Amino acid sequence: MSESQLLAELRPVSFAIAYRMLGSVTEAEDVVQEALLRVHQAVEAGEQIASPRAFVATVTTRLAINELKSARARRESYVGAWLPEPILTDGPGVSFGAGIASATTAFDDPARHAETADSLSLAMLVLLESLSPEQRAAFLLHDVFGYGYDEITQIVDTSEANVRQLTSRARARVKEGRPRFTTTRQQHAELARRFFAAAEQGDLAGLESLLAHDVELTGDGGGKAPALARTLRGRSRVAHTLLNWLKLRERVPEVTLRQVEVNGGPGALFVDGEARVLAVWWLDISGGEVVGVRSIVNPDKLAHLGEVGDMVALLRATR
Repeated sequence: MSESQLLAELRPVSFAIAYRMLGSVTEAEDVVQEALLRVHQAVEAGEQIASPRAFVATVTTRLAINELKSARARRESYVGAWLPEPILTDGPGVSFGAGIASATTAFDDPARHAETADSLSLAMLVLLESLSPEQRAAFLLHDVFGYGYDEITQIVDTSEANVRQLTSRARARVKEGRPRFTTTRQQHAELARRFFAAAEQGDLAGLESLLAHDVELTGDGGGKAPALARTLRGRSRVAHTLLNWLKLRERVPEVTLRQVEVNGGPGALFVDGEARVLAVWWLDISGGEVVGVRSIVNPDKLAHLGEVGDMVALLRATR
């Protein structure tokens, strides 16, 4: 295998870990580039790498832990709610980097696919933010990617007893934050279809019937696009707010909503008349209800999906 083939094979492995560690495509790509550079340097230096996959996983995890520590300081001063950068895992007409497109398939064991897909959801990525960088690494490597405790010991450079403790504490926190009731993929798709149909038709009663009584609506504009100042809660408030947002499209008819898969779950992509990205919505579904809606409009978090439109200019034009 040539070096270029090796690096191409290792890129999705590195991205799968880095993105779940950081919740940011931009930061993950930076980590991946540095990890692959170190692989290249090792090969050029004539080092014998017994397992390139293990080598890149180790380098990626260590770089991601360091990046996450500095990223958290930046997120503390972030304007408004911070949400992970979304990736479209099944959306037509959207460009993906090799690492992004392979984020759910970088590890080959079919038995682990459901777990790796679940770990990609925005709800899980938000939940992982509550863990320390070391807990996050230990949990992802063991419970998601199937590494043994002895392997993780070498990756995070600590004792096996500490790795087991990190993983156990992380697992308990994740279990506490996960929904009690599961919903099948087919149920997700049908509920999402009904949700967007009711929203686009302005059907308030129909929309409310699909929302949990304590549903949450969170917006991330990062101070660069109009967004909620804080999370809204409650079926009526969320439904009215969503319909008010969609009514703006009546004044900007060239804006369209495309149903897409966002981080492995149902969502929508909003684009302007020139197919430039304006926003991404993601639905958090549990127990046959929509329990959360995340709206990401920060242009910096949408840039990896394609050309980004100017939401502020569009809204000004409607006045």
